[in-house]
Amino acid sequence: MKHLRSVVCGVGSYLPAKVVTNADLEKTVDTSDDWIVQRTGIRQRHIAGEGETTSVLATHAARAALDNAGLTAADIDLIIVATSSPDYTFPSTATQVQAAIGMTHGAAFDIQAVCSGFVFAVTTADKFLVSGSHRRALVIGAETFSRLLDWNDRTTCVLFGDGAGAIVLEAREGAGTIKDRGVLTSHLRSDGRHREKLYVDGGPSTTGTVGHLRMSGRDVFRHAVGMVADVMTDAFAATGTSAEDLDWFVPHQANRRIIDASAEKLGIAPAKIVVTVDRHGNTSAASIPLALAAAVADGRIKPGHLVMIEAMGGGFTWGSALIRW
Repeated sequence: MKHLRSVVCGVGSYLPAKVVTNADLEKTVDTSDDWIVQRTGIRQRHIAGEGETTSVLATHAARAALDNAGLTAADIDLIIVATSSPDYTFPSTATQVQAAIGMTHGAAFDIQAVCSGFVFAVTTADKFLVSGSHRRALVIGAETFSRLLDWNDRTTCVLFGDGAGAIVLEAREGAGTIKDRGVLTSHLRSDGRHREKLYVDGGPSTTGTVGHLRMSGRDVFRHAVGMVADVMTDAFAATGTSAEDLDWFVPHQANRRIIDASAEKLGIAPAKIVVTVDRHGNTSAASIPLALAAAVADGRIKPGHLVMIEAMGGGFTWGSALIRW
């Protein structure tokens, strides 16, 4: 019996031209390169320029992914954008991308799960594709978190950056085994009791303003490692695989210490970890697809490789997906 799988057939990314280094931030807030690197592993981040909205970044990444897949907008019937920094309260960023690439059919919508957004979006697209209702999906993570930051708050403004990454998923028949290419399993969780640990202090229904990002870094770190380890363990259990079977571990790029601690807890070899947090900072929902695109571009991730993605974000939300590339 054949099984439909959501197979990655294209990747793309986009980073704004403006780069802000830790040395640049030393001039504006009470911080230092040593302090930032020691606690986060971040050395620089990209910041969107004037006119570079989230949909603009997302559109660049989408076009790059389509080119990489050898496809056009006419070949796509679903767009899902994961973002917490949309252009507008409505319409969705996804519909802005849809219009920009000239796609006038199908469906487009946003998912908001903060830093876990891309994992949630991949999982959602997978459900559409394996159901047979849609054939190809553009799944995009895009953020302009620089516009949510309090640039006087040294504990948060040093952490985040802007960017976008995208993949094209295509429904293809597989044998129904873990040797199939495509999304093999995904596991999503949330727990709304943790809102005050990581949130934005504004919104249309509360303050009527955009607000600024607020975070209790110590609490986030304390929860993150255990939460992501749990959903990764679930993925291994569902597929009968283990950390040793992974070719690549592509985590959310929030903090190098969280990445290393998560990998160590599960016995993932350091050589299998894709790390971009030093160059990109935390780009929230964009971080995983940006890292995937980087690892595909430099030849690390190849067809047939077993890739684990995972993330944890405000809410709290967290999730994992195991993909045969």
